Amino acid sequence: MAPSLHPLIDNGLKKGTPDFPGGSLHCKCASDRVTVKIASNVAHNHACGCSKCWKPAGALFSIVGVVPRDSVSVTSNAHKLAILDPEAAIQRYACNGCGVHLFGRIEKEHPFKGLDFVHAELSDEEGWQEPQFAGFVSSIIEQGFNPNGMDEVRGKFNSVGLETYDALSPPLMDLIATFTAKKAGKLPAHL
Repeated sequence: MAPSLHPLIDNGLKKGTPDFPGGSLHCKCASDRVTVKIASNVAHNHACGCSKCWKPAGALFSIVGVVPRDSVSVTSNAHKLAILDPEAAIQRYACNGCGVHLFGRIEKEHPFKGLDFVHAELSDEEGWQEPQFAGFVSSIIEQGFNPNGMDEVRGKFNSVGLETYDALSPPLMDLIATFTAKKAGKLPAHL
């Protein structure tokens, strides 16, 4: 049986709505759920194979996108949120009841500072941007996935129209390289 990449990918992608205004994310607790309002659609939504992102049970990949930091607000049960790893570049705020990551925030100097990472699948609203690519695909091997199955994993992504990368997509890698070059004085700050 083929491995589950993620429930939002396994049966084909459902297109989002380009002008979707955002919605609320909820943790998985049966009561006193943490609620986070997102006042925009996600961008660069993608399947992520890293070991740090929250994944639903049985899935090899998470689905994570970014939103402007100022579009994120915790609207209920903020006291249940805790940062999983304060030393990590992305400080993931997880519910201490069910373990779900509601958002990840970058506080350090970083190319993506000002963007929060969110899992739009935690919303009841429909219209969020569908996944655009798969990143850190080879990272699932580091978590115990048999490397002999990687062709099948990449084939499943390709069958639904998603390119696979062992880092991020080329536009995001270009943003990281541009940030690094500006910081090193190799490019002017206005670029």
